[in-house]
Amino acid sequence: MNLAAATNESLANTSNVLIYSSMAVYTLAFFAHIAEWVLGSRSKVGRTAAALSAPGAGASAATAGKARAGGTAVLDRPEVITRSATGTRDVPDGPGAAGGTFKGDLWGRIAVSLTVVAFLVEASGVATRALSVQRAPWANMYEFSITFSTVAVGSYLVLLALKKNVRWIGLPLVTTVLLDLGIAVTTLYTDSDQLVPALHSYWLWIHVSTAIICGAVFYLGAVGTVLYLFRDSYESKLASGGTPGKFASSVMERLPSASSLDKFSYRINAAVFPLWTFTIIAGAIWAGDAWGRYWGWDPKEVWSFITWVAYAAYLHARATAGWKGRKAAYLALVAFACWLFNYYGVNIFVSGLHSYAGV
Repeated sequence: MNLAAATNESLANTSNVLIYSSMAVYTLAFFAHIAEWVLGSRSKVGRTAAALSAPGAGASAATAGKARAGGTAVLDRPEVITRSATGTRDVPDGPGAAGGTFKGDLWGRIAVSLTVVAFLVEASGVATRALSVQRAPWANMYEFSITFSTVAVGSYLVLLALKKNVRWIGLPLVTTVLLDLGIAVTTLYTDSDQLVPALHSYWLWIHVSTAIICGAVFYLGAVGTVLYLFRDSYESKLASGGTPGKFASSVMERLPSASSLDKFSYRINAAVFPLWTFTIIAGAIWAGDAWGRYWGWDPKEVWSFITWVAYAAYLHARATAGWKGRKAAYLALVAFACWLFNYYGVNIFVSGLHSYAGV
């Protein structure tokens, strides 16, 4: 059989158009998120962590969501006092990306709506790519990339649907998705084609799909970790009597507290770690079927295991009192860097048994 003839070129071209279209909508969502943060920074409700940690500040924080600024209604939002990761500060969660203003929230809702549309368009592009060759749409790095960004956005939208206060993820998420898709359609693009014999297995659906889900969720945890480091530095500066810049204050005061960001990242990483363990086990079983051995120290196998060890060390460290806070956060970023290298570095720079899929 001629493998090339088995590819539906019409569906493959439709997939390409849909991916490019999703990038256009993601770009609109990016600008809407920018407007959300800029307009939200005008909020009169914001309180610095230092002011809110002062005696008697708790009462004013409880009623801050009902304030009125310049005759414009400010969105009601209860302040949540939480204990910081280091146990030294009690500070509130910020009012979110919109900053508590009506205009900011309006642009935030527009940004989320555009993100939903872009997600649906991109998901359709992934689906038509799969239909064009009647197989799983993650047989090469291009397909892995477009599916990965789709799952990352989908995970974010699920958290929003569950009423989680995670809209602050929107701007960094859309930015990195655009970067991911830009690299995918330029550097990593591969024509839609049939599988090489080594990939003809139902384990392709199981092993690679779980790897994509894990990476997408690990990414959300990494975003929370990076923002935690910034917010923790901001709170530390306020606690020591310092005065952050106006721009830093307008952004940091609208993020969740360092404690909330720390807990978010830990819970996200802890929740998906068992699935990453299963991913490695599934890969070993597939290797046994395809190559006659479960483990052969192939570069992809080695870096998958290194990633597992790094996240295991992070979770252990995070559960240990002496390693909470910034030390554990740095370890979490090292773990995600290992996952990224396993994703990009091993496929591009290292030759091994997993090189058959190309880029």
